[in-house]
Amino acid sequence: MATDKIDFEATMSRLETLVAQMESGELTLEQSVAVFEEGVTLTQQAQTALQAAEQTVKVLLEQRGELRTAPLNEVADSDTP
Repeated sequence: MATDKIDFEATMSRLETLVAQMESGELTLEQSVAVFEEGVTLTQQAQTALQAAEQTVKVLLEQRGELRTAPLNEVADSDTP
C-alpha cells in the first residue's frame, strides 16, 4: 500500500509539472501535444488508483459488518472516540 501511495503522489506531482509546462506558453505545438498525451495517461492511472482505494474502503466497511458506502473522511470520523 505504501508503494501505491508513493506512485499516486508521484503521478500527481508529475501532473502538476505538466500543467505548469503547458500554462507557461513556452512549449511548441508538438511538445504541447506530447505533454497533453502524457497528462491523459497519468490522469487515467490516478483515477485507477483512486478507484482501487475506494474499493478497499468499501471492502473494509463490509468486513466491519457495515453494508454501506461512506466517504473516507466519514469512516475516519466514526473511528474516533
